[in-house]
Amino acid sequence: MITSNISQFKALLSKELKEAFRDKRAMMMAMMMAVMAPVMIFAMSKVMIKEAVETPAIYLKVSGVEYAPKLINALSNENILLFSDVPSDKKIIWDERNLTLTIPPSFNQDMLDGKAIDIYLSADYSEKANLSPVRRIKSTIINYARGIGYKRLLVRGIDVRLLQVVKIIEQDTSLPNSNAMIISMMLGLYLLMAAFMSGLPVAIDASAGERDRNVLEMLLCQPVSTVKIVSAKLCCASLIACIGVLLTLSLTTFSVSFIDLTKIGASFSLDFFTISALILLLLPICFFASALQLFVAFQSKNFKEAQSMVSMIIMLPAMVPVIMMFVDDKPKWLDWLPISGQSLIMEDLFKGLPVSWLLMGFTGLVTISITILLVLLMAKKLRSETVVLALS
Repeated sequence: MITSNISQFKALLSKELKEAFRDKRAMMMAMMMAVMAPVMIFAMSKVMIKEAVETPAIYLKVSGVEYAPKLINALSNENILLFSDVPSDKKIIWDERNLTLTIPPSFNQDMLDGKAIDIYLSADYSEKANLSPVRRIKSTIINYARGIGYKRLLVRGIDVRLLQVVKIIEQDTSLPNSNAMIISMMLGLYLLMAAFMSGLPVAIDASAGERDRNVLEMLLCQPVSTVKIVSAKLCCASLIACIGVLLTLSLTTFSVSFIDLTKIGASFSLDFFTISALILLLLPICFFASALQLFVAFQSKNFKEAQSMVSMIIMLPAMVPVIMMFVDDKPKWLDWLPISGQSLIMEDLFKGLPVSWLLMGFTGLVTISITILLVLLMAKKLRSETVVLALS
């Protein structure tokens, strides 16, 4: 009996795998996330490191340059230059940004009299591209004014340390690989999305696709239990999802090795322990994602509706971690649920913090339990003509 059941399952699984790998375009779509994720991480990391290390030139329209030469020099030292110095290829961009600084003619006299001086900084604060330049300009002017204030106190014989009642000494206790958290967060997000996207075409084709081709109806006429049929489809889609996750992980590790993280005092490497923990963590998610996609696809009336409905599920691995970022006091049950639990454990893993194997095992158990429940529900629904013939 057991041998017969195993033989039937092997035959069903073999049939599903042959159909999955036969469609080359579907397989290319399945592996697209695995290929695109490392490229996106590499490109975004390069841009972020460049912005963190370099201070790009800011071109400012200044009215009254002759009234405050020392202030202009302080701005120039921070790579904040006059609009007259803007290169020809960037002139249109900075002219549209229209960052304007107005220095009053009474600047020198007010400085001698020790009066407060009003300097007007004009910019479109609703424009996102202006936020960083405006922040740098304000910071430079404030530091310049603070320096003059300290000098005035020193001339009057007042110790400037009186202004520093409390001094904060910052001590960074993070590990070197914690400084690469942006890359880690992107990798964690892409790994979760790879688990959902890689098996997506196979899950849709094995459910709604087979129903449209009348293959599902013929399959259900065979003396095979619906649980075996659903399990074979699940294993096939999950296998493709696992391949996508492994490919994403390996290609990302390879691409990140070409990024010089030492410029921001960070290091990023995935050792055997981290890779093993990630695989154990994401394996249940691959099965859960495929089961959820199959379940939704079976409820759809046709292939196109299944594509629309199942595609919405892809938003889950992107939305859940983002939502958790804005929750300060996270409920304890989030540590156990699929996606949120794996996301939190991956965060600790990338930070180099000790991983709770008990929590990882419990989260995986909950994920697998929900997956089994979905399989049983699908097996029950496939016994109904309403679902098989899409009559609902």
